[in-house]
Amino acid sequence: MSTDKALMVLAALSHPTRLEAFRLLVRHAPDGLPTGALVEASGLTQSTFSTHLAVLARAGLVASEKRGRQQIQRADLDVVRGLMTYLAKDCCQGRAELCEPLLADLSCC
Repeated sequence: MSTDKALMVLAALSHPTRLEAFRLLVRHAPDGLPTGALVEASGLTQSTFSTHLAVLARAGLVASEKRGRQQIQRADLDVVRGLMTYLAKDCCQGRAELCEPLLADLSCC
């Protein structure tokens, strides 16, 4: 993952509404949720929420699929894995022992 891509993903997740929507989609992976369910969970209007959803989509965190009359939103977990790997590799600077506590925390998920 490039630095520019990492910054785009981090910026997209830096808003409470977008972070909560993304976390909700992760909990419903791989099936995803209809856009209406996300709007309802957010408590925002459709138009306000769609702005947040567009930011997540531009960052590659959310993909949309039309299913009948509904738009199903899905979290792209590969993007999150890429970001986590990017951060861990940079943080550890090639020294695996520095990342062992992080890997231990992640393995219990």
